[in-house]
Amino acid sequence: MNRFVLISGCSGGGKSTLLAELGVRGFSVVEEPGRRIVRQEQQGNGAALPWVDLAAFARRAIDMAIADLAMATANTGWTFFDRGLIDAAVALEQATGEPHVARLNAIHPYQSTVFLTPPWPEIYEADPERVHSLEDAIAEYERLSAIYPALGYEVVIIPKLPVAERADFVIRMLG
Repeated sequence: MNRFVLISGCSGGGKSTLLAELGVRGFSVVEEPGRRIVRQEQQGNGAALPWVDLAAFARRAIDMAIADLAMATANTGWTFFDRGLIDAAVALEQATGEPHVARLNAIHPYQSTVFLTPPWPEIYEADPERVHSLEDAIAEYERLSAIYPALGYEVVIIPKLPVAERADFVIRMLG
């Protein structure tokens, strides 16, 4: 059984908050590659920021997501990923038009149920690592919500509830 659970969806939809709650409950969690890259780039020359060079950013996110998956093989039980390989591959396809998603998914699949956070304007906030608009976030969500079923994943939309209830929902859905 694949223990790698992907939580994807709309930027600013509460993914990181949900992952933090799952971590407090003792589950293994993996921080979003994109946020880690943005922090690194903001401390360096900034060449691979998504708003500077989306293709360079996405390639780094793909490499980081593959490394995250490799490291997580040592974990027992569920490991929850805040975004991951497929999100990065979708970004690379958007930037370059080159098909990457299906090939990378075939090599590095996640658990068959993927959880998506829907757009949630009431909690959306830009920050130094998330400079795009809510409209851009919604467009990204629409791309992701289309690709996951096309890859054979069962998509479950996480309800807009307090974080503890969202964590309960995810755990319950995994059985």
